[in-house]
Amino acid sequence: MTGTPLTTALERHASTVTRLSSQISSYYAARLPYRIFHGSTNSTRPPTQKGTNTKFVDISSLNNVLSVDRATKTALVEPNVPMDKLVEATLPHGLVPPIVMEFPGITAGGGFAGTAGESSSFRHGFFDDTVREVEMVLGNGEVVKVKNPDLEAAAGKTGEVEKGDLFRGAAGANDYVDGILFSKDHGVIVTGKLVNELPPPPSSDVPPIKPQTFSGPWDPWFYLHCQSQTLSPSTTTNSPVATDYVPLAEYLFRYDRGGFWVGAAAFQYFSWVPFTRLTRWFLDDFLHTRMMYRALHGSGESARFVVQDIAMPFETSEEFIDYTSSSLGIWPLWLCPLKRRAPPTFHPHTTRPGTHPSDEKAQDKMMLNIGVWGWGPDQPQEFVAKNIELENKVNELGGMKWFYAHTYYEQEKFWKMYGGRTWYDELRKKYHAEHLPTVWDKIHVDADKAGKKQRHWLLAKKPIGGFYGIWKSIQSKDYFLHRKAQWKWKGE
Repeated sequence: MTGTPLTTALERHASTVTRLSSQISSYYAARLPYRIFHGSTNSTRPPTQKGTNTKFVDISSLNNVLSVDRATKTALVEPNVPMDKLVEATLPHGLVPPIVMEFPGITAGGGFAGTAGESSSFRHGFFDDTVREVEMVLGNGEVVKVKNPDLEAAAGKTGEVEKGDLFRGAAGANDYVDGILFSKDHGVIVTGKLVNELPPPPSSDVPPIKPQTFSGPWDPWFYLHCQSQTLSPSTTTNSPVATDYVPLAEYLFRYDRGGFWVGAAAFQYFSWVPFTRLTRWFLDDFLHTRMMYRALHGSGESARFVVQDIAMPFETSEEFIDYTSSSLGIWPLWLCPLKRRAPPTFHPHTTRPGTHPSDEKAQDKMMLNIGVWGWGPDQPQEFVAKNIELENKVNELGGMKWFYAHTYYEQEKFWKMYGGRTWYDELRKKYHAEHLPTVWDKIHVDADKAGKKQRHWLLAKKPIGGFYGIWKSIQSKDYFLHRKAQWKWKGE
């Protein structure tokens, strides 16, 4: 006699956790460090490969939504559940997570541990702020359920626009707020409100309003749509607002095609391929974020691509943008207002100019996430030097970086930035993780080694490396995921 689907799913989950617990217990008894293998990554750091001397705990099979409870408005999910599958599971119940990372392949566990904050974060905080409880396998293999306040320690582990006046004004009645800065004299603030129905046309001779979508191969990329809408004659200084009605899931994953605007860099690499609507349609399978991450790592181009998210005080954001413009020449920039988390925490947090980090009364409750994503110098030494220069500028202006990208801070400076090691070491001891690598061990890139590292001579040659990256992405078959995605708008 078989049980209910939920019972079966929970039993399968429990069996997997028991197996992982046993494996971790054996590593703990032998005092062996290990890494977690997820099966995919949304980090730009070169992943540690299986098959090396590094021990791995494979959690890639923990990728199921176990239940969705409409009454309590909660979902029970495993850590490797990607955002698109979570949204597909909750939407039929009339629910959507308060924070949904804009790349469909980012997982619930990755968002929890990686300080995920998106366009609804000005209201709801980081993704982990929406998590009530976590089942955690400790460093000694013990399985526990963890709630706040120690839940916080596990999370974050691993012009007028710039000054924040317009962002604060936009926050009021809206559900979503972010912005795109195309240049020093052209930017947009995108606000979203949840509505149930399309408005009727103003008169019978006006056609009905059509939903604007962004997931189809012939649809516009979201950032290009915003750019064209705000440069059109209808959006003059007297009428600066353009309005679209976007199906909810289409909005949540609006940046998937093109990876914000990073996909345009592929056309710069393959410079003989024109960047047109026709070529974007023809190459659509390769221009979704899952496929682009595969290609980026496969080609080795992540070693010269700047992908950094920065938390900045509003007061110094304009100065930082001036710096990125002159030093890196990277446009557009993503702007997203976030709730600030007080230290001690590994969440990025900001310090207002002229104040001490420990003086919480002097700090703003909000901060600005600035996404800096674009080509860096070709030569490894220059690339490393430019990233270190960026880190120093961020620190000078009271900001902090996210952990997912290349990070070069030396240990002493790193721990000073995060309030010392005492609070962190106490948690490592409490949860039997003292034998494991520290956060710094995980994210640190050795500047000397990185500066001297040379890519394989064949991959370094254009376009060979790029074609190899495309081949690796094809092998993953991730293109089937966006082709078959159930969240896409299919019309009434």
